[in-house]
Order: sequence, then C-alpha cells, then structure tokens
Amino acid sequence: MTSTGGAMPTFKVPPEETPEVEGSTASAHQERPDGGVWEHPWAILGLIAIGAVMVAAFFVVRIAGW
Repeated sequence: MTSTGGAMPTFKVPPEETPEVEGSTASAHQERPDGGVWEHPWAILGLIAIGAVMVAAFFVVRIAGW
C-alpha cells in the first residue's frame, strides 16, 4: 500500500522493448558479423593448391614432350 492508500502502480513496458527476466544475470550477446569470404579459409587454400598443381602439371607435360 502506498501513502495514498492505493496499490503500487505497475509500469508498462513499451512494445519495442523486452522486459528483463527476474533472476537473470546474463545480458543478450552480440551476434558476430558475417565473415564473408574469410569464413572458409580451407576452401580458398584448396582452390589455390589445385591451381598450383594444374600449372605445375602443365609445365611437366611440356617438358616431357607431350
């Protein structure tokens, strides 16, 4: 009861905000940004390695006389 004799007022949460959960000690984590091309470095390394092997094979075939 308050000094005016009524019950404690309940404050409404605006629709665009999420109320905090009672007893929660963790805050929402930030989502990490998309890594783009760097998200899969092994795929890029694989493409570079395949290209290097193809160029090397071309020169081996040329030297062998085919």
